[in-house]
Amino acid sequence: MAKKKLTILHSNDFHGAFLPTEIDGKEVGGLPRLAGYVHKVRREVPNTIYLNAGDMFRGSVIDSEYMGLSTIELMNLLAPDAVTVGNHEVDYGIAHLLFLEKCAHFPIINANLFITFNNVRLFQPYINLTVDGVKILVIGILTQEVIASTRAEKVIGTLIDVEEAAKEVGIICDNYRNKDTDIVILLTHIGIEADRQLAELLDPDWGVDMINGGHTHTFMEEPEFVNGIPIVQAGTGSSIIGRFDLTYDQEEDKIEDLTWKCVPITRDNAPNYPVMEQVLLRYKGKTDAKYQRIVTHFARTLSHPARNRETEMGNLYADLIQWESSFDIMMMGSGAIRKKRMGPLVAYQDMVENTPYDDLLWMIKVTGKQFRQMILYIMRDEAWEGHTEFYQFSKGVRIVYRKSTHALEELKFRGEDVTDDMFLTIALQSYHYRNFDDFMGVSLEEVKKNMRPRVVATSVNNLVEEYFATHPGLDAHVEGRIVILE
Repeated sequence: MAKKKLTILHSNDFHGAFLPTEIDGKEVGGLPRLAGYVHKVRREVPNTIYLNAGDMFRGSVIDSEYMGLSTIELMNLLAPDAVTVGNHEVDYGIAHLLFLEKCAHFPIINANLFITFNNVRLFQPYINLTVDGVKILVIGILTQEVIASTRAEKVIGTLIDVEEAAKEVGIICDNYRNKDTDIVILLTHIGIEADRQLAELLDPDWGVDMINGGHTHTFMEEPEFVNGIPIVQAGTGSSIIGRFDLTYDQEEDKIEDLTWKCVPITRDNAPNYPVMEQVLLRYKGKTDAKYQRIVTHFARTLSHPARNRETEMGNLYADLIQWESSFDIMMMGSGAIRKKRMGPLVAYQDMVENTPYDDLLWMIKVTGKQFRQMILYIMRDEAWEGHTEFYQFSKGVRIVYRKSTHALEELKFRGEDVTDDMFLTIALQSYHYRNFDDFMGVSLEEVKKNMRPRVVATSVNNLVEEYFATHPGLDAHVEGRIVILE
C-alpha cells in the first residue's frame, strides 16, 4: 500500500502538572487521563507515535521531592517514542540528568548539548522510528537557556545561536538521514520565535517536515507555516495534547492530507489509565504527609497572571525578601514564581511549588546609570514577544517605560529620581547573579568594582517560610511599580 495513515501526538512543558485540575466545574488534565488518551489513540490508530518536547520536570513536589525520579517513572508509563531535553531537565544538574536518563525506558535525544573540551555530545542526537514501513527521523534541539542553568558546569556547552542550531540539523540530516527516511521531525525546546527563525534557515534539501516545539507555553489553534514547515506547540501542562493526522504517499515521497489540532484532555475523550493513577497516588500519598501542613493564609487569593508585568504575588515576594534586609531593592525573577494564583490558604506544598528554585541570595551594588541600563535591557522588545527574563521589584521602585520610543520616562526610588552617580544595593537569586551579563545587559565585572558581591541568604524559601509564619493575613496589590505605556 503506497499511502500510509499516521498519527503524531505531542506534548511539551508538563512542569509537574501530574494531577487533574478543575476549570469551570469540569475536571481537566492529569497524567492518568493524558496516558488514557495516548493509549486509546494507540489502540484506535496503530500507526501512532507520541513525542514530548521537554520540561517534564519542576512545578510539583512529587517531582522535586524525588529529584525527577518520580517523573521518569510516570513518563515510563506514558511511553513516549522520544523526548527532547528542556531547560528544566538540567535543574538538578547534568550528572543527575544523565543518571535519570539511565532510568528512562524511552529515548532522550538532543543534538547540541556537548562536552566543551572534546566536543562529545551528551545525548543521542536523533532517533529513527519505523511506523508501518514509514521511516521517521526525529532530532532534538535545545533552548539557549540551558547555558544559564549550567553556568557553573564549565565543561558543558551548547550551540546557542539559531544559525548554529540550523547547521547542526543539516549535519544530522546529511549524516543520518538515509534514502529510506520518509519524514523528518525537529523536536525542539527553543520557543516559538526561535522556531520561526530556525524554520527560515532550514535548507529544503534537508527534508524537515515539521517542528514540534516547546518552552514558550504557546497555545495554538492551528499550525504556523514558515518556509513551508508547520510549527506547533501544545501550550503547557497535561490538560491538552497536540495531534497530527496525516497521510504519507510512499510513491510520491511526500506528506499529504495533513491536519493538526490541540485536543483537550477531559472525561469526555480520555479515560483514566489505572496503572498511572495508582503510581501517581502512591507518590502523592507520600508527599502529602510532608507537604500538606498549613504555613499561612492570605487575606484573599493573590495572582501572578503574566511574567512581563507587575503582579500581586510578584510584589508580595519582592517585598518580603527585602523586608528588614541590608539591601535596597529585591529583583525577583518573574519566572521564579510558578503559580498563577495562590491562597487564601497556603500549604507548605503551595509554597515550595510556587518558588521551587530555592537558591542563594546575592547582594550587589550598582550605580544609577547601571541600574537604568539594566531596566532598559529588561524592557527590550523581546520581553513582550518571547521568553526573556523579567523582574518584580520591591517597594520604592517606580518604572515608567514607553514601548514605542524604547524610553524610560520615569525611574525613581523612594520618590527620588535615580541619577547616574547614585548607588543602589540590589539582591538577586543565584541563577540571575550567575547570568548577570546575559540577563541585565551590564557587565558583572564592572558592577563588582562598586562593591564585592556577597551572599546575604543561603535559602530564599527560608526567608519566605519565616515571613509567612510570622505575618498571617498577607495581602498585596498592583500599585504602579512597573507601568508600561504603548
